[in-house]
Amino acid sequence: AVQLQQYRADLQSFYCPDNSPTLAAARKELQTGLQGLLDRKITATTTPASASLVVAVGQKNSAGNGVDYTKLGEEGFAIRNVTANGRKQILITANTDAGALYGVFHFLRLLQTGQAIQKLAISSTPKVQHRVLNHWDNLNRHVERGYAGISLWNWHTLPGYIDQRYIDYARANASLGINGTVLTNVNANALVLTDMYLQKVKALADVFRTYGIKV
Repeated sequence: AVQLQQYRADLQSFYCPDNSPTLAAARKELQTGLQGLLDRKITATTTPASASLVVAVGQKNSAGNGVDYTKLGEEGFAIRNVTANGRKQILITANTDAGALYGVFHFLRLLQTGQAIQKLAISSTPKVQHRVLNHWDNLNRHVERGYAGISLWNWHTLPGYIDQRYIDYARANASLGINGTVLTNVNANALVLTDMYLQKVKALADVFRTYGIKV
């Protein structure tokens, strides 16, 4: 209860731009995550100056905060406590939208695990470039050596119907820093290379791309 009250005091509002699909996803994760974890409405501000938590992409938007953006690379992020215009803020910053999304998920995980957020000085950069899940799914939805039921991918209803589970799959993977997926079994069926199936694959890729995941 004490920790919850401290979080509520420190996180009364947030600013996250939504000028790309990935940043819009980060903004939604923050809105949903903060309101769920803190059990109260969190205001999304239109400018960073009045926010308790700020998401900023690019060094020009975060000058003077001591972050080494060169070391962050394309997918790294930094989270730290800063003071801007006389106001204490928590800053999540990165060079790219994907890095910012990873930073948002990391921050929400800090709250979920009850970590202190008053003296944050976190910098995280992936050590492995390709972080991939390799599915052994067949086009008939059987999973080779699978023990958890049929394949997630319903090729029959793609590309016209996008199951909410595809979006949640992408969210879950992005929260762990996964940036790639292989949709089919290594013993590939060449049917997946036909125009009809490539359109189905594209529909999945369009969902995953928002969360930094390549197919």
